[in-house]
Amino acid sequence: MATAERLGRSAGGLLAAMLLSGCAALSPDGGFGAVRDATRQLAGHEVEWARDEATRRRLDEQVAALLAQPLGMDAAVQLALLNNRSLQAAFEELGISDADRAQAGRWPNPGFSFGRSTKGDEREIERGLHIDLGRLLALPMVRQLETRRFQRAQGLATMAVLQLAADTRKAWVGAVAAEQGVRYARQGVEAAEASAELARRMAAIGNFNKLQLAREQSFYADAALALARAEQAQLGSRERLTRLLGLWGAQAGFQLPERLPDLPAAPRELPQIERLALEQRLDVQGARLGIEQTARQLGLTRATRFVNAFEFGLMRNSSNEAPTQTGWEIGFEVPLFDWGDARVARAEGTYRQAVARAAAIAIDARSEVREAYGAYRTAYDIARHQRDERVPLARRISDENLLRYNGMLIGVFELLADARTQIATVNAAIDAQRDFWLAQADLDMALLGKPGLDAAAAVAAGAGKSPAAAGDPGH
Repeated sequence: MATAERLGRSAGGLLAAMLLSGCAALSPDGGFGAVRDATRQLAGHEVEWARDEATRRRLDEQVAALLAQPLGMDAAVQLALLNNRSLQAAFEELGISDADRAQAGRWPNPGFSFGRSTKGDEREIERGLHIDLGRLLALPMVRQLETRRFQRAQGLATMAVLQLAADTRKAWVGAVAAEQGVRYARQGVEAAEASAELARRMAAIGNFNKLQLAREQSFYADAALALARAEQAQLGSRERLTRLLGLWGAQAGFQLPERLPDLPAAPRELPQIERLALEQRLDVQGARLGIEQTARQLGLTRATRFVNAFEFGLMRNSSNEAPTQTGWEIGFEVPLFDWGDARVARAEGTYRQAVARAAAIAIDARSEVREAYGAYRTAYDIARHQRDERVPLARRISDENLLRYNGMLIGVFELLADARTQIATVNAAIDAQRDFWLAQADLDMALLGKPGLDAAAAVAAGAGKSPAAAGDPGH
């Protein structure tokens, strides 16, 4: 009887401790502070989580202020980080993970049982209080496991922010370049139309043969087709940017600058780029965190392989014809058929899988960052060559042809053909400038996470084109 009383008092003290310390609290900001700080440090932009209407209205005001003027590259990225609804959904996932972390840190609720039975005039009442000791003993390891998962969720949220910033930057570059391309394509159509009309008039008076007329009309048809394709590319690139910015209705009429930014004076030099990527990339850090989390899960599985159910309970039975009975009981599962070896084997396989995936991510990171940097340097060299060599040469040729036309050494058709060539050269320069900014966006992303490497593919695709084919497809 004394032993039962001592156990009862101990259980009461344990229950009091549970009530005082068993409620793990939610994070005040849902863990968003770490994401905000990482975004500010890595991307140089602010990000907000619209968890209430007041914050949403404040963000709408900031969006309206950004849309009040032509949208530059940095302004577009900032707008997307404030207004993209998919990003807000990713932040809600962070809040869900924080709730799971808080739930995992809380003590299990005790169970209470009550029974009443009668036998003639005898009435018996049974009361029981029990708690899952197996879950209670595993609580510290479970809490650490969920904390790791929560930290991983913070890394994934940060990665979503950085990916959105990179995608928006590339979409902005594509949209501005497409608008430039449309303007020059229209100039090409105007030059080809003037040439075709002049050829038609000269053929009507017998000064042009059918072959010459057909050639000029073919140039005009090709130019009109190129304009249609350029206008479709402009629409598609602008709509992609609109989706990333989270705009609709009247907001979709935002203005963009007339041209892409100039090339930097010199490319970036990154001799230790692989080491820098392994230190900074969030997917590499997430893989390391995943290994630690899986290792802790493996330890938990090994520690509890024989303990699926382990309960401690107190009982108090009273009767109107007998003294009150008090006592305690312990219940546990007997490992007769399931010794937990399958669960341990599964946990060990999961751990080895996490290690192999982490190694693969590190290998891919090294390769991706080398590829991204190579594409960046090549795109810079090509864009600078287009700007400093081909465009000035085309302009010089155009000036010389104009002098020869004024001196009646060449005809108007030669002058119009040269105008088409010059327009094609400028278009090629715009494409090269676009590819450079895309390559820089890929490089920035490769240093922080898994890049798309669109610019690297574009550079590789253009490697087999001859200068003549790239400069003027009409000749």
